[in-house]
Amino acid sequence: MTSPHLDLERRIEDSLPARLRRPLDTIDSAVTTFLERYGITALRIALAVVFIWFGTLKVTGRSPVEDLVKDTIYFLPADTFFIIIGVWEIIIGIGLLIPVALRFTLLLFWLQMAGTFLSLIILPGRSFQDGNPLLLTVTGEFIIKNLVLIAAGLVIGSTVRRRASPKT
Repeated sequence: MTSPHLDLERRIEDSLPARLRRPLDTIDSAVTTFLERYGITALRIALAVVFIWFGTLKVTGRSPVEDLVKDTIYFLPADTFFIIIGVWEIIIGIGLLIPVALRFTLLLFWLQMAGTFLSLIILPGRSFQDGNPLLLTVTGEFIIKNLVLIAAGLVIGSTVRRRASPKT
């Protein structure tokens, strides 16, 4: 919770005359109601599109991260495992798009996300400039952006029990 002294929006709103506050509050209420109603669904669909797209690129042999993934999983049969990862991502995407088994989908999602960070450990030279973990390469940025995907997964995961509860 933000301190009222640090909440710039609250301070500006409090300084407005009441005749402006009421219509702004009405607009704000309408926008936040819309976001509440559709935000999680939009997030789930967007994440599904990313996973289906990236997985399809892997399965069709058109992924720009093929070398990175294969170099990271050097201890497994790279060509086969790369296709498996692509199919895995497509399954995650479909599971997010049609959330009939969302817990299972999220389990696959968490396992896949954990795997993406292996490159930071196994291939640090491709992820960090001069070995400095604060200086990311393009590859490092590509991997670290997965923190946003993880946050999206947390938000989607927070809805699982609500989705499963009976409507009253």
